[in-house]
Amino acid sequence: MPTVLVVGATRGLGLELVKQYAARGDTVYGTARSNKPQKTPNSINWIDGIDIAEESAGEKLAKSLDGSHKLDIVILAAGYFGFETFDKPDFEKELLMYKTSAVGPVFIVHHLFKAGLLAKGSKVIIVSSESGSITLRHESEGGGNYGHHASKAASNMVGKLLSLDLKEHGVAVGLVHPAFMRTEMTKGVGFDKYWDAGGAVTPDVSAKSLIEFVDTFDISKTGQYWAPRGPDDIGNAEHVLGPKDQLSTPLQLPW
Repeated sequence: MPTVLVVGATRGLGLELVKQYAARGDTVYGTARSNKPQKTPNSINWIDGIDIAEESAGEKLAKSLDGSHKLDIVILAAGYFGFETFDKPDFEKELLMYKTSAVGPVFIVHHLFKAGLLAKGSKVIIVSSESGSITLRHESEGGGNYGHHASKAASNMVGKLLSLDLKEHGVAVGLVHPAFMRTEMTKGVGFDKYWDAGGAVTPDVSAKSLIEFVDTFDISKTGQYWAPRGPDDIGNAEHVLGPKDQLSTPLQLPW
């Protein structure tokens, strides 16, 4: 069975991913910034003290895994959303969003690869968002949330560049919009008022779709940007890409 690492596994999507991978019998590692969450399966191997926004995270993680075996699947699911408007941008929030979404993943993947934990056939999935697509931004939604959108666009570029560096080694790198989710993160920025109209799903539903997508993902799709659940929760899909009934699931997203 595959060996899976989920970075950012203590809540929301990340927590559901480690639970579902463990339930199907895979060897599962999950990272936590501090302590592991309560009431999780005993089969999950927790690695504490890993904050993707810190420079030391990649090296600490690689040392904790000790290089004894290959990671078949690595999912970078750690996230942070700091709400902003044009009238009130926030410098510190933006820095943390960039470090979490775009800076940290470079160092995590670098150290895992240099430690021999990624090899031919390994898959690296960076959880991005449709919000990082410049093409999908439309006047109907207005501006604001600069750090959120721009850090996800930067995350997409990081994933694309990593895919170019790792392709010759047989390591596939993908970017995904997992779903619009009903989580404390989206509620915390006031997006719960859009849950129903926007087709938001619970993290367990999103995790199931993502796992199914990762199972089919391989080197032929490396460097690509996908929405495993299709266009249904992408608000601007019809404005930009055309009628939803003519769009595929999974849906390859435009940059």
